[in-house]
Amino acid sequence: MFKIKMLLTYMMAISAHLMAFPQEKQPNIIFIISDSHRSEALGAAGNLFVQTPHLDELAGKGTMFKNAYVTTAICTGSRASFFSGQYMSRHKIEDFATDFSEEALLETFPLVLKKAGYNTGLIGMWGIGNNPPLEHFDHWESKIPWRTAEGLHQTDHIVEKAVDFLENHSADAPFFLSLGFSAAHEIDPSQGNPATYEVQERFLPLYENIEIPLPETAAPEYWESFPEFFRTPENIARFRWQGFFSTPELYQENAKNYYRMVTGLDDAVGTIVSKLKELGLDDNTVVVYTSDHGFSLNEHGLMGKWYPHEKSIRIPLIIYDPRNSGVHRKTTGKIALNIDVGPTILKLADLEAPKGIQGIDLLEMVVSTKSSLDRKEFFYEHVFLGSPQLPKSEAVVRKDIKYIYYPEHDYEVVYDLKNDPGETANVATLPAYAKEVKNLRRRYNALKQEVK
Repeated sequence: MFKIKMLLTYMMAISAHLMAFPQEKQPNIIFIISDSHRSEALGAAGNLFVQTPHLDELAGKGTMFKNAYVTTAICTGSRASFFSGQYMSRHKIEDFATDFSEEALLETFPLVLKKAGYNTGLIGMWGIGNNPPLEHFDHWESKIPWRTAEGLHQTDHIVEKAVDFLENHSADAPFFLSLGFSAAHEIDPSQGNPATYEVQERFLPLYENIEIPLPETAAPEYWESFPEFFRTPENIARFRWQGFFSTPELYQENAKNYYRMVTGLDDAVGTIVSKLKELGLDDNTVVVYTSDHGFSLNEHGLMGKWYPHEKSIRIPLIIYDPRNSGVHRKTTGKIALNIDVGPTILKLADLEAPKGIQGIDLLEMVVSTKSSLDRKEFFYEHVFLGSPQLPKSEAVVRKDIKYIYYPEHDYEVVYDLKNDPGETANVATLPAYAKEVKNLRRRYNALKQEVK
């Protein structure tokens, strides 16, 4: 009897200790994914004129990834990679009509969070297939137009809905909220005449008194240096260039409107972060900000994404976990990919990633000295449409050099990024690079199999 009493006393003491020092709660998570926000369009990234004070503050408090990339630069395939943690070669979403299978959908990170007890919400763009999985989310508001009938801009509309979600959140369970903005995407020239950006009125005066510098590769000779199969008016990136950048006046107007939309995104982030603080949720809410791909603003005489040029594949990526001071005020040059965001979020929620995930935990990468977490290269792929509209392209991307292969035409491009960060010269056929090109071909063939 005495031993039983002693055991009960001990168990009560342990219980009291756990109550006094409760287990850390799973964090709330807000995943903000914009459209076409190129990595340099941030003050925190060194841009001298763009106004992004809220994102700069978030980057200053959290972790900023200087070398963040997408593994395919197209909305649908990249978003599928974000949610699945997989290369396109594995998730197989290569166009705008293909949905996740039910089995694959259940292994996307939002649904893993839901299975673990998270209240899940999506507001704005899902961007994958024709049958969005709204029945799998606790809260779903997609297909938000650029303007409401009352004239409310989509970015502001999404923010209003996000604020409403936060204000009505029940503390009984942690929440995951995905916010999918269409900004800073342009209105497709086939849908609007003339081609334009849909800018919030209050940001129209921004950048009026500056001149956006032309990129070096906007000069005509860089477009003319492309091979004949690429250098056609059917090339969508060139077709859109005609409507947006083909004259100095169009370039200034549309480049400024692009950056105005980026400032609109920054304002949205500021409002959401402020609301978290107002509601007392800021100490336990992780905020992730990124984009589905980058964007060419007249580089190489192109507009858009699709191809594995630096401006198209580099993205902003900021992760702020208020609970973990070990990853505060960090900037890393290690390579981060869109496939890494899902496993990182699951790790933040203390959940195991599905076996099919190919990405890594980025926050572990930041603080780790493991060579396995410091990737030196990755495989890029884009197969939608094909020539002549969008020649298919694949690539091996490293920080110092890049190998691009156009499989429809058996054509190679190599950029020496260390000495030529602007990608001005194809050195694939130069004798001085012969050994490097041979090695890159070998890595291309190996990586192409590894990502499946």
